[in-house]
Amino acid sequence: MTEITAQSIDAALKKQLESLTVSVESREVGTVIQVGDGIARVDGLRDAMAGELLEFIGEGGKTVYGLAQNLEEDEVGAVLLGDVTAIKENDQVRTTGRIVEVPAGESMLGRVVNPLGQPIDGKGPIKAEGTRPVEFKAPGVISRQPVNEPMQTGILAIDSMVPIGRGQRELIIGDRQTGKTAIAIDAIINQKDQDMICIYVAIGQKASTVAGVVETLERHGAMKNTIIVAATASDSAPLQYIAPMAGAAMGEYFVYNGANGKPADAENRGRAVLIVYDDLSKQAVAYRQMSLTLRRPPGREAYPGDVFYLHSRLLERAVKMSDENGGGSMTALPIIETQAGDVSAYIPTNVISITDGQIFLQTDLFFQGQRPAVDVGISVSRVGGSAQIKAMKQVAGSLRLDLASYRELQAFTQFGSDLDKATQDQLTRGSHMTELLKQGRYNPMPVAEQVIAIFAGNEGFLDDLPLDAVVRFRAELLASIRASKPEIIETINKEKKLTAETETAMKEAIAAFKQSFDATA
Repeated sequence: MTEITAQSIDAALKKQLESLTVSVESREVGTVIQVGDGIARVDGLRDAMAGELLEFIGEGGKTVYGLAQNLEEDEVGAVLLGDVTAIKENDQVRTTGRIVEVPAGESMLGRVVNPLGQPIDGKGPIKAEGTRPVEFKAPGVISRQPVNEPMQTGILAIDSMVPIGRGQRELIIGDRQTGKTAIAIDAIINQKDQDMICIYVAIGQKASTVAGVVETLERHGAMKNTIIVAATASDSAPLQYIAPMAGAAMGEYFVYNGANGKPADAENRGRAVLIVYDDLSKQAVAYRQMSLTLRRPPGREAYPGDVFYLHSRLLERAVKMSDENGGGSMTALPIIETQAGDVSAYIPTNVISITDGQIFLQTDLFFQGQRPAVDVGISVSRVGGSAQIKAMKQVAGSLRLDLASYRELQAFTQFGSDLDKATQDQLTRGSHMTELLKQGRYNPMPVAEQVIAIFAGNEGFLDDLPLDAVVRFRAELLASIRASKPEIIETINKEKKLTAETETAMKEAIAAFKQSFDATA
């Protein structure tokens, strides 16, 4: 038996102490000196960083998180991201050394969450695969590649004349009640079979409106690959401010990681994401409210001086990654609401200059029954043309110019009635093509069917039809081709261009259908 002596105890203790490693974690603690309007002023946080996540310990140990915004000489101005009523003067505040992160991953799909990633749809907790910081530096030039893949919205007027590519930022702009959200929802519905993740960020909207969007997506089977981030009108300004960035962070998880959850590379491909910000005007208003409450100096229209940077750093996160980095993409469709069609206001001009084009919706066109009410004259896509399939380029190449000259002619003919035959023919073709572009809500068209519809218009098959029969002719023609000549659609989808044989087959199919079409029915 080993004898226990004072020396052996001493040696054992020395050995234990030598191998002992003690780590002391120090965290700064401050106190709330003033709270109100979703803002807290905190004393004692000398080492707080801009944008750092702060932990407020409220009554009964309740934790509320905040965001350090103003770093002043003797205090920190923070915005609160939770229950403001739980915080009062002299409550404790701690730094965390982190910035705001949101959960991300496959388990978020099909769910409705708030900007902090907490579920608000009553379907139970989310076990997320990872987290992403809400503020993230956009990839540099070398990590990207040019936009070269189409992102079909299923809307004939957009896919033919204002095409959008994967990785593009295309602004949807117009007055209230002109169908901006409907275009974005149509685009999401059209992606349900395209292996694309969709994120819809609702900023400052009524909760009933968001519930309507969820119901529409579920009805059309598009919710299974969609995440909805909702900061409704009843949420605080700080939550509305971070909502778009939280949505972008959730999207970046899929862009920068492959299907197996590991970082994307040449073998492990990144995913394609479509994100809709509805709308950034309300985010700018929330940021203005936050900044004015923090006593930051106001600029034009009382917005803070960095409101341009707010939107530019958000929209720069839309990306088409290079093949070495997985080739994932994030396509952004920001929405801006104008007042009485004024696109020269501060926020609209900012976002127009940041994005790669805009779809402008006109109130007048909307009330004339032209829906979607896209004004093709001032709508433009700066990079999407290179992503359009060749078949669409072949049929829609001159459509934009033809419609512009038709509108010009239409304006002139109001003053005179003596028109030569060429002018009369141009007006007839223009009015029928304009009618052809009308499309109902939540009824996206596959690209091959869009090509057939425009081809029928270009070849003059619609010219002698009554205007009110054009949309019905299009619907019945496409149904007839799907049923009796599906090989035409298959060829366009496979070859992505129109050969002489395909054009001949299309002409024959359209002519045969037209003979049996009753325009007066």
